Amino acid sequence: MHIDHTTLRTTQLEKTKDFLISIFDLTEGPRPTVIAANIPGYWLYHKGSPLIHLIQSSFYYNQQPDHASEAIDHTAFYLENYDAFKQKLFGLKIPHSLMDLPDIGERRIFLHTPTGILLEIVFRK
Repeated sequence: MHIDHTTLRTTQLEKTKDFLISIFDLTEGPRPTVIAANIPGYWLYHKGSPLIHLIQSSFYYNQQPDHASEAIDHTAFYLENYDAFKQKLFGLKIPHSLMDLPDIGERRIFLHTPTGILLEIVFRK
């Protein structure tokens, strides 16, 4: 297991992208079709892999106390054995949602900690 990426939510999408590219020497790279079509943002790559995902905070979140506009939205962990992990969540009765991204060969599972922190689990074929 290792950290796969971190997603940042921001109202200043372009400025944040330019800032991160300039200080970390990242490059803007492709995003999966379903994500790019539905969520404004960017994926910033390091050594050929997406490391930071940027999303426009106002797209999904209103200015509510539990959804700060500038925040780390979630952290993603890379694991292996998608089916076993999914069965474990069913067995533990942990609510989750699934996302398949066939154009990049990934399957994802989203879940929340007991206090509401969003976690993403990434599996690659």
